[in-house]
Amino acid sequence: MNMPDIHTPSIVRVTVSNSLTAFVSERRFDRGLPIPEIKGKLELMTGCMSQSMQLEVYSKEDKLLFKIDDTEELLGSFAVDDGMRIHVIDTNPQQTDFTDVSQCEKYNMPDENYNSKRDTVRSFLKNNKKGRFDPKNMEQSKMMQEKLLQEEEEAMQKIHVGDRCEVSTPGQLVRRGCVKFIGYTEFKPNLWVGVAYDEPHGKNDGSVEGKRYFTCEPKYGAFVRSKVVQVGEFPELEIFDGDDEM
Repeated sequence: MNMPDIHTPSIVRVTVSNSLTAFVSERRFDRGLPIPEIKGKLELMTGCMSQSMQLEVYSKEDKLLFKIDDTEELLGSFAVDDGMRIHVIDTNPQQTDFTDVSQCEKYNMPDENYNSKRDTVRSFLKNNKKGRFDPKNMEQSKMMQEKLLQEEEEAMQKIHVGDRCEVSTPGQLVRRGCVKFIGYTEFKPNLWVGVAYDEPHGKNDGSVEGKRYFTCEPKYGAFVRSKVVQVGEFPELEIFDGDDEM
């Protein structure tokens, strides 16, 4: 009796994460590519240098299965299937965390200097009472700002330091942690919620620009707006046993 041929798809869909940032993305790779070429593609995606790159492969249940060391073998030589996650670790990180905009120096022209200039968009709108300088729009904008501020304050009243919480930021994975700070900061206006995540998916250790607001391990802390925070009975997500290296 002839056995049926088993065909493995040439393309595999995986999720890619890395040790430099908290961002994850879904990618497709050709199983026929050698590992060095895969690392080259991952370098462009993650910023991790291929020479110091270590790869870990996780199951669909997010359990560490195996590591891929320096090798010339093809990706298809490894049991990497659709839905798995490839975690890229830079064993010699030399880069700045570019996701933390608090570390980027930006030039902002003082308003008095900009207002003194002619032929700018702002001067045109102001002289012709257009856009945000239209009295009707100014009144609506003021009302909208007051409404948003009220909603933010009401949301803040439901959040307390010590609460367990879940943070749902658009475009990112849902994260769980504990509220460590509520209030105003020096690095940005408005009210902020300081959260210590259960896993290293944050941007700081509770301090920004030398000012400490709370204390946690590096990369576990983050400051978020109240609208993305939900407090409640949120236990830590299950962590599978394995030789995880962070």
